[in-house]
Amino acid sequence: MTDTDITGGGTDVLDRELQKLLDGELTEDGDHDRFSHYAPKAKIVEAAVTGKPIRALCGKLWVPSRDPAKFPLCPTCKEIYESLRE
Repeated sequence: MTDTDITGGGTDVLDRELQKLLDGELTEDGDHDRFSHYAPKAKIVEAAVTGKPIRALCGKLWVPSRDPAKFPLCPTCKEIYESLRE
């Protein structure tokens, strides 16, 4: 018996889920569409160019594609960022 027999998946399942996310068919629960998020600047630039999702400080998986100035700042990202600066 292999790991894929036990879990019912494998990397193929993960690859399909990632592709759905990249195609905009799959999103995580939460308010990621209503807030701008903090993430490392280099990762944001890379994601904007490649279209690959990144993980914000709050844990949300998202693809930066909108003007962050048009959305309120994610309160969880802000709290984490401020605690890191202290």
